[in-house]
Amino acid sequence: MRMSLTKIFIVLTVAFAAPALAQQPQQDSALRAKAQKLAQQFIIVDTHIDVPYRLRMKWEDISQRTKDGEFDFVRAKQGGLKAPFMSIYIPASYEKTGGAKALADTLIDMVEKFARDWPKQFAVARSVEDVTRQFRKGVISLCMGMENGSPIEHDMANLQHFYDRGIRYITLAHALDNHISDSSYDTTHVWKGLSFFGRRLITEMNRVGIMVDVSHITDAAFYEVMNVSKAPVIASHSSCRFFTPGFERNMSDEMITMLAKQGGVIQINFGSSFLSKEYREREDEGQKEVMTYLRSKNLKPEDTEGEAYIERYRKGHPITFADVSDVANHIDHVVKLVGVDHVGLGSDFDGVGDSLPTGLKDVSQYPNIIYELLKRGYSEKDIQKICGGNLLRVWSEVESTAKELQAQNQH
Repeated sequence: MRMSLTKIFIVLTVAFAAPALAQQPQQDSALRAKAQKLAQQFIIVDTHIDVPYRLRMKWEDISQRTKDGEFDFVRAKQGGLKAPFMSIYIPASYEKTGGAKALADTLIDMVEKFARDWPKQFAVARSVEDVTRQFRKGVISLCMGMENGSPIEHDMANLQHFYDRGIRYITLAHALDNHISDSSYDTTHVWKGLSFFGRRLITEMNRVGIMVDVSHITDAAFYEVMNVSKAPVIASHSSCRFFTPGFERNMSDEMITMLAKQGGVIQINFGSSFLSKEYREREDEGQKEVMTYLRSKNLKPEDTEGEAYIERYRKGHPITFADVSDVANHIDHVVKLVGVDHVGLGSDFDGVGDSLPTGLKDVSQYPNIIYELLKRGYSEKDIQKICGGNLLRVWSEVESTAKELQAQNQH
């Protein structure tokens, strides 16, 4: 019996498809194994992990696998993290209440104690050279960035103080306007950008050798920073506004382009609300409902009854998280816009609550990003840049600019 052309086509399709389907899981498995291997080979830098403030609220031994949180030595080793920036986070309220510098010093003391108590696991890093040397020794470098410039406390001498203590970037403001800059989360916009002191501070940060971090500030403040800074700047934990229209905390294409032109880097934030428009909208909707209820009962979110209601509401209204592929989409967007030299990783682990994407729930999961990038055809060289090479390049340029400016001042 003669076969029809349709049947012949079906038979051939099945015959050729079967081996291809069999190869798929093997290829996938090989890519995952390669991602794990690369994670161990590369210096993975994450510019924003909120460990100190988390441990201030509830102490845990991070040299061991911890019950809570998203960072500890065991999981960092597993994920290939070599140089996490410990966030010296100062809540915005300290601008008015005072005590910002004292809190910053306390949190820095804590990071230094990690290195003293667990020298085989951690060492403080104050330079790119420290990071590369400690990488060769197999020790995790604890770099430090200060989230919120309030601890400068109107005194330029405090900038040198924090440099001497190991701070290597400062996020100019946090959730409210401060004496340096307006905040993207505030509505008052006191300075319409940077304050006069803020502009002087940028110049001094360039001279001292501290990276300027534009995460959290308003668009107007960002453009002023770009006009004033002689060194490249970073966004330590921001994502692309292209995916979250109207969310000023993320960066617009125009801003990313200007950041890149001056040699800077945007470090992608992993929080679902930074990655997904749908998640943001659902989260905003939920927040409005929760606040309406709390006000009707004369409750505050931090009250025991208020906290219990928020917990019940969350359980009853689950939101679908973003995915590790969304992080890769943000990286892709930056690469297509300005090239592969201007994007990196700034997770906000321990800082974005339970909104982390599927496949990126803690520091053991960086290989999942590498896997996504391999799947999309990124070369090992480009992945190495994204994982940490780009940030280390910017940090080196900031160190070089500082040396040049200091030399000029001596003449």
